[in-house]
Amino acid sequence: MGTLCALLLAARSVPTSLWGRSPERVEALRSRRFNERFLPGHRLPEHVNVTSDAQAALGWASMVIVAAPCQHIRGVLESVAAHVPPGAALVSVAKGIEVSTLMRPTQVVRDVLGDVATVALSGPTIAPEIAEGKPATVVAASEDLALAELTQRVFSTPTFRVYTNTDLVGVELAGAVKNVIAIAAGICDGIDAGDNCKAALLTRGLVEITRLGVALGAQAETFRGLAGVGDLVTTCFSPIGRNRTAGERIGRGMRVDELLAATASVIEGIPTTQAVLELARTIGVEMPIVRAVYAVLFEQTSPAAAIEALMTRQLKPE
Repeated sequence: MGTLCALLLAARSVPTSLWGRSPERVEALRSRRFNERFLPGHRLPEHVNVTSDAQAALGWASMVIVAAPCQHIRGVLESVAAHVPPGAALVSVAKGIEVSTLMRPTQVVRDVLGDVATVALSGPTIAPEIAEGKPATVVAASEDLALAELTQRVFSTPTFRVYTNTDLVGVELAGAVKNVIAIAAGICDGIDAGDNCKAALLTRGLVEITRLGVALGAQAETFRGLAGVGDLVTTCFSPIGRNRTAGERIGRGMRVDELLAATASVIEGIPTTQAVLELARTIGVEMPIVRAVYAVLFEQTSPAAAIEALMTRQLKPE
């Protein structure tokens, strides 16, 4: 997502630096101009400054995009905090819940950097499709509407449409929990549970996401929009979605430790499952699908047994 954001901003001639922690990988990207690991085939324009020097990348910035995986945001920001200019807006494109604190990404940002202006840019964002110029729409969410509108203006292109939303809590929770439901969708694919099962999973999964969000102060309508049902559908059906693919492999019999060892990219839904279940427990919200995914990932429950447990719960009205 960091490379994708750099491509989007470069297309609008926004002065942009792309920073990374690994000098070796940064140098490879700087010299070759391709992120061959995660976004091959899409050349970074020469005017994008690629560097591992935090001061050179951040010292002049009025907007900082945080594209680290959720569980790594804290460490990354702590390493560069001294170089983030006062007054810079922090735009998070991460989706998850920090396991150790149960914080959303923008909460982690503020916990590290203090009372900074924060935005969440979220929605159905399969990176290769956006890099190819295929149409996509997302939401810029902030409690400060003017800041959300600024982000909207900065990122919008003829193929990348940005809406605004002031429900920061709802947009971030939707982006986090949909990854858990996507793992469940992949498991359904892996065991060939069928389209009826997957449709029910997405529908009831959205109910669980909404239930958690409303209990934490989010607006129910947020979950019916791009950041909610839009991102959920994309993640659960895309053949290249990391979380859905991970679930499919688990459904076919791969152990979680084997999966993690064989996967170069971060599968956010796995740690987020732990965090979401604990968050739901602390506020007394029932999330049976999330609980079932947790049982498969961390308690060695078979997918078939987890589905049976869901299907034989006490009958009730929808």
